[in-house]
Amino acid sequence: MNENREEKSERVRLTRVVTRGGDKGETSLGRGVRVSKNDKRVEAYGTIDEASAQIGLVRALASEDAELCQMLRNVQIDLFNLAADLHMPGKHGEHLRVGEEPLQRLEAELEAMNAALPRITNFVLAGGTVAAAHTHVARTTIRRAERRVVALSLEEEVNPNVLTYLNRLADFMFIASRRLNDNGAADDVWAPRAKKSA
Repeated sequence: MNENREEKSERVRLTRVVTRGGDKGETSLGRGVRVSKNDKRVEAYGTIDEASAQIGLVRALASEDAELCQMLRNVQIDLFNLAADLHMPGKHGEHLRVGEEPLQRLEAELEAMNAALPRITNFVLAGGTVAAAHTHVARTTIRRAERRVVALSLEEEVNPNVLTYLNRLADFMFIASRRLNDNGAADDVWAPRAKKSA
């Protein structure tokens, strides 16, 4: 009986989508602290939200690869938790701090995917299949989110697991792009311009 009550109390209820609270260019952090929408913390978790949306597009384009889609869904859940971590700074947000478990899972999946791919001997250009190209877009957005979190961390305390996860996730998305390029067979490999003869 108590367990059912706890489950019900933990459910999120979104009864209003339009709140008008941000009409003047401000938004609320956890515990109701009002900040500008261009605040570095908002920029950080907002860019994480962008990355998650782009990963959702990759999932839609790569629906035939059920295993990868499940991994990407788990990543979206992780990113939601990272954003929540950043959304509530200070001691009141301690219960939202992301631990090492998501990173450990991501690293294991990354290594397993990479082991199944042919070795690359040069840089790979962003492109190939439509799904792979969008995976590269998501990867670069993750790198931008990482830069936003670094900028924030220079001024305020940030959970170091957030930065580590984003750094590893960008690597994961690169490997995923190769998987979506026919396991590397459709990679567009960069070739340096030939040196001019003297």
